Amino acid sequence: MLLFYQPDLAAGTTWLSEEESKHCTRVLRKREGEAITVTDGKGFFYECTITKADSRKCEFVIDQIIPETKQAFRIHIAIAPTKNADRLEWLVEKITELGVAEITLLDCDHSERTYTKLERLQKVAISAMKQSQKATLPLIHDLIPFKNILTQESEQRFIAYVDFSNPQHLIQIATKHKDYLILIGPEGDFSKEELTLALQQGFVKVSLGNSRLRTETAGMAACCLLNSINC
Repeated sequence: MLLFYQPDLAAGTTWLSEEESKHCTRVLRKREGEAITVTDGKGFFYECTITKADSRKCEFVIDQIIPETKQAFRIHIAIAPTKNADRLEWLVEKITELGVAEITLLDCDHSERTYTKLERLQKVAISAMKQSQKATLPLIHDLIPFKNILTQESEQRFIAYVDFSNPQHLIQIATKHKDYLILIGPEGDFSKEELTLALQQGFVKVSLGNSRLRTETAGMAACCLLNSINC
């Protein structure tokens, strides 16, 4: 299935953006009367028929709306941006493919990057959503202070912290079919003060294994482990 993206389908926008239109008509050579599948990124697939195969504004009619099968769990990863922007984009791509629901970027005491290109990350997520044939685009929030995430509600809240004396592994503590929020620190990890604040707010300190992981690897590991628990 080739998937196209139009976020305003529910509002009655029945045409593709210029970028999507060019891909549909010039690259894929779709013509009037042919079927395409479009998603709004909000959990729905739209089965459509092209009515005008224009490379600037490909128009269509909606024949059928199919809701995406919902997961019985929800993953929210709050993570400090990596110093290398490419590594963060890689992470956003991979965890979008795995079905992460929400990504929040954190400004921490040891952060080495205090700005992000949010629009670029959203484009990466859209591409990954289409590639993995999903109909739900993760929410991506721009950089917020670490303390602001601590009031975020979730059924199970974890902070991944490099502490080799910590016996509690994420896969042993997390339970199935929950809303999860897990905090991933920067390359220098969370400060002791940040860890203390998180624990005071009810977060549970967890390990992701015996290896010292890069920030983006830790984010990927957390997402994979939570998915595995729910298999």
